[in-house]
Amino acid sequence: MNGGRGRGTAPAGRMTAAVLGAALLLAGCSASGGVGAADTGITQRPEETAPYWVNPDSTAAQRVVELEKSGREEDAGRIRRIAEQPTGEWIGPENPEEQARGFTEAAERAGRTALLVLYNIPHRDCGQYSRGGAADGDAYRAFVDAVARGIGDRPATVVLEPDAVLHLVDGCTPEEYHGERYDLLRGAVTTLKTLGNTKVYLDAGNAGWGHPDQIFGPLTRAGVGRADGFAVNVSNYYGTSESIAYGKRLSAKVGGKPFVLDTSRNGNGPYGGGDPAERWCNPPGRALGEAPTVRTADPLVDAYLWIKRPGESDGECKGGPKAGEWWQEYALELARTGDTG
Repeated sequence: MNGGRGRGTAPAGRMTAAVLGAALLLAGCSASGGVGAADTGITQRPEETAPYWVNPDSTAAQRVVELEKSGREEDAGRIRRIAEQPTGEWIGPENPEEQARGFTEAAERAGRTALLVLYNIPHRDCGQYSRGGAADGDAYRAFVDAVARGIGDRPATVVLEPDAVLHLVDGCTPEEYHGERYDLLRGAVTTLKTLGNTKVYLDAGNAGWGHPDQIFGPLTRAGVGRADGFAVNVSNYYGTSESIAYGKRLSAKVGGKPFVLDTSRNGNGPYGGGDPAERWCNPPGRALGEAPTVRTADPLVDAYLWIKRPGESDGECKGGPKAGEWWQEYALELARTGDTG
């Protein structure tokens, strides 16, 4: 997924398709599988600052164990900076009900809120690195219904369909699919908001795209009025201050809705070199951003979140593996510098 690249502006906004592969790798998993919490030593963050669930059996947590066993203590410490933070769990198309149930049950047992990302809209990513999605509208509705059943009344925060609205605006998604997509997004918001303890944030692009005058109408048509707010900078690199400024301009046009901000990889801001069309894809020299927290710099910002999972590739560019696959060299680079504590 590309993270809101915005055609005609430096596509730096592409939400990194990387996320999809991660979701598929995690399909059906919960905190009980793999290495396990007792082996990784990963614990929850303080609830008052970061009420979101840390998966003690994430790919990053397992890599920490492997690096420690091989004597690479310095590298293990760097990857631990990723593993110890709550990150988005991307729900894949296989067994979505079981995935949602597994993550939310594990989070509830830990006294935390699951952070979930739905990224399965039909005609996703305009045929690029994260192309795919549900086969048709009925399949997507069934997917959302399954996720809702899996969540039930347990606490969850859902980021809904990165790029889906933006690609209606930038010409990436063909006109023939626009009506259906708006209907599917509105339906997804409505379905998820019937749940008692679920917050929903509809993706709204990033500061690199930067045209709230063009996106606020489509965002409204897609159902943001029924959602808890919107998300900015998903899988992207724009700095926190400029992302907040973008979000506040957009908020003013959609009834003062609050928003969440992806800070997972924005510690050094966006990349300015190479092909402008792929600056969003595995850019070098980036860094982890602020740790996830509900204590933000602005009352309109509900949370800084790590929606994109640091260390997972954006796609097969700049030497990276397929979108969503773990890329340890890139993870180590991100974690060498950054703002997490």
